[in-house]
Amino acid sequence: MKIASIHIYSHDGRRRDVTLNPDGLNIITGLASTGKSSLSDIVEYCMGEDVCKIAEGFIREKVSWFAVTFQFPHEQVFVAKPNPKPGQVQCSLAMIMRGKQIQTPDFNALKHNGGDELVHELLSSLLGIPETKTPVPERSSRTGYSVNVKHTAFYLFQKQGLVASKELLFYRQAEEHLPQTIRDTFAVLFGISNVGDMETEANRRATQRELKIAQKELKLAQETEDALDTRGLSLLAEARTVGIPFNNSPVRVGPSTDGVESDLVASLREVLSWRPGQVALMAENEMAKLQARRSNLRTERRQILDQIASAQRYVKGASDFQTEAQEQRSRLESINALPRSSTGAWQWPFLKEEDARMDGFAQSLMAELSVLDGELEHVGGARPRLDEHLAALTDRSSRLKDAIREVEVELNAAVLSDEKAAVQEDANASALKVQGRVSFYLDSLNPSNAISVLKLKVERLQAKLDQINQSAGADDDADARMESVITHISSTMTSLVKEFKAFFSEFPFRLDMRNLTVVVQRPGNPVPMIRTGGGANWLAYHISALLALHHYASENHIPIPRFLMLDQPTQVYFPSQTIYESVAGDTEKVKRVDADLEAAKKLFETLLNYTKALVPGFQLIVTEHANFAEDWFQDALVEEPWMNPPALVPQDWPSWEK
Repeated sequence: MKIASIHIYSHDGRRRDVTLNPDGLNIITGLASTGKSSLSDIVEYCMGEDVCKIAEGFIREKVSWFAVTFQFPHEQVFVAKPNPKPGQVQCSLAMIMRGKQIQTPDFNALKHNGGDELVHELLSSLLGIPETKTPVPERSSRTGYSVNVKHTAFYLFQKQGLVASKELLFYRQAEEHLPQTIRDTFAVLFGISNVGDMETEANRRATQRELKIAQKELKLAQETEDALDTRGLSLLAEARTVGIPFNNSPVRVGPSTDGVESDLVASLREVLSWRPGQVALMAENEMAKLQARRSNLRTERRQILDQIASAQRYVKGASDFQTEAQEQRSRLESINALPRSSTGAWQWPFLKEEDARMDGFAQSLMAELSVLDGELEHVGGARPRLDEHLAALTDRSSRLKDAIREVEVELNAAVLSDEKAAVQEDANASALKVQGRVSFYLDSLNPSNAISVLKLKVERLQAKLDQINQSAGADDDADARMESVITHISSTMTSLVKEFKAFFSEFPFRLDMRNLTVVVQRPGNPVPMIRTGGGANWLAYHISALLALHHYASENHIPIPRFLMLDQPTQVYFPSQTIYESVAGDTEKVKRVDADLEAAKKLFETLLNYTKALVPGFQLIVTEHANFAEDWFQDALVEEPWMNPPALVPQDWPSWEK
C-alpha cells in the first residue's frame, strides 16, 4: 500500500490535488505554515483514525473534506472523510471507493458510505494483515482489539518533533498504553506470534503481575508481624519503666496458635488490667494560710529592720557630734582658751573674771561654751537608752526570723508533698499512655490465618505460572523468531548508520523492541539511544531503524504499507530554526547559508539510493524547508516550492463561517 494522491475539498466545491509518485523519493519543500506537516495528519486521518490531528487554523477553516487515494499492486482505494465540525476533533464517517484506476470524485459526489471500521477492514484485508484479535488476560478489565492497518502507523510517520528525538523512536510511542500495543502488534504483523502465542503471553504476563503483587503482600505481612513483635516487646519495656507490674516473662512471640495466646500478648493484656494509685494532697486553704503568715512575718521583720537602721544612723550621728565637740574642746583646753581650767580656776590672762561679766563678747563666748557643755552632757546621757532600744529591736528581729524559718519549713514540706503527688500523677499519666498504646497494639494484631492465606495464594499463582511456562512450548519458538527478525533488521540498520557516518557507526546497532529504542552494541558497555548525543546522530538512528524495518518488511512480505513520511529531517543540520526557515524553497539561499550542507545532501542521497537500490520502488515522502539545486533533488520535487501561494490550501477558498 502506497499513496497515489492527497486531496482536499473547499466548502464551495473546489478541489486541490497533490499527486505523488508511488515509487521512489517525493519531496515537498516551501515556507513554514503552508501545510506541509499536515500531509501526514491527512493520510493518518484517512487511514481510519477517528481523531483529526490537523492543527486548528487556516486548513481546518477552509477545507470541508480530506481524501487520500491509496495505491495497491492491482487496484486503488479512495478514502474521504469530512472535516469535523467546528469545535470538534473526532469523526468516524468515511466515503470509500475501490477500482483499478479511480477517477477522483468531485465535491458533489462526496457522501459517506461507511466508517472507520470499514476503512480498517478493507485496507487491512488488502495488505494481508491476519484477522486476529489481541487476547486479554483472564479476569482483566480491558478488552481485546483487532490488529489492523491502524497499528502500522507506528512505522509510517516521523513527525517534526520525533524524527530527531533521543527518547522516542516510533510514532505515538509516548502515549499511554501504546508502547505495549506497539510490542504486541509488532509480533503479529512481523509473523513472530500467532493469536495462541499472544494469549499465552498475555496470561503469563498477567499471572506474573498477580504473583509479584501477592509476594509483596506476603512480604509486607511478614515484615508487619515482625515489626509488631518488636513493638510489643518495646511496649512491655515501657510498661516496666513507668512502673506497671506484670508477672509473665515473655518467651514466645507471634500470633496466637490453637487458641492459646503468646506470652507476649498475655503480658500485654495484664498491663491493661493495671489501675493507677493516688497520693493525698495538702488542702489549698492550709497552704494559703502558711503563705499569708510567712508574708506577714516578713513584712513585720522588714519594719523592725528599718527601725534598727534608723536608730543606728542616729547613734552614729550623735557619736560623730560628740567626738568632734570633744576634739574641739581639747584644742581649746590645750591653749588655755577656755575661761576656767579643769580645776575651775579662772585662767583668761587678758580679762579678769569680774571684767568678763561686764564684757559683752566675753559673755557671749561663755554662753556658747556653756551650751556646748550641756549638749555634750545630753548626748552622753542618752547613749545608754539608745543601746537598750537597739538591743530590743535586734532581739525582735531575730525572733521574727526564727518564726519565718519555721513557716518556710512547713511550706517546704507541703510543696514536697505536692511534688510527690505531681510526680505520681505524671507517672500515672505516662502509664495510662502506655496502656493506650498497648490497647491499640492488641487491636491491630492480624488474624492468625492472614499470612497462611497469603502463602497459599503465592503458591497457587506460582504453580499456575509454572504450568503456563511448561505448556507454552511455542514460546521458545516465538523468542527465536523474534531474535531472528531483530537480528536481520539490526544488520541493515548498522549498514545504514555507517552511510550516515553517525557517531558510534564503528559498532553494531540493534533494534530493541522491548524498550522501543536503538542500542549501540559497544562491547561490554551497550549504549541506548537516550545516552547518545547530537541531533544529527539521533536523526541517523531514527531513519536507519525505520528504513531497516521497512527493508525487512519488503523482503519478507510483511503486511505493512510500503511508504514512510518524514517531516523536516534536515533541521538538525542548520544552526537555528530561523535560519532553517529562511532558506525555505530558495536554492540560492541554501548555497549561501552557514549549515552542514554536505550532511543534509548526504541524507537525501541515502534516501534516494534506498528507493532505487536497497528497496526498489519504496515510497519516501519528505516535507522540507531546504531546497537543494542538484538535479536529482529537483527531480524528486512533487510540486514547485510552496511559497504561499501556491500552498496546500489556496488563499481564495472560503472559510466555513462564510
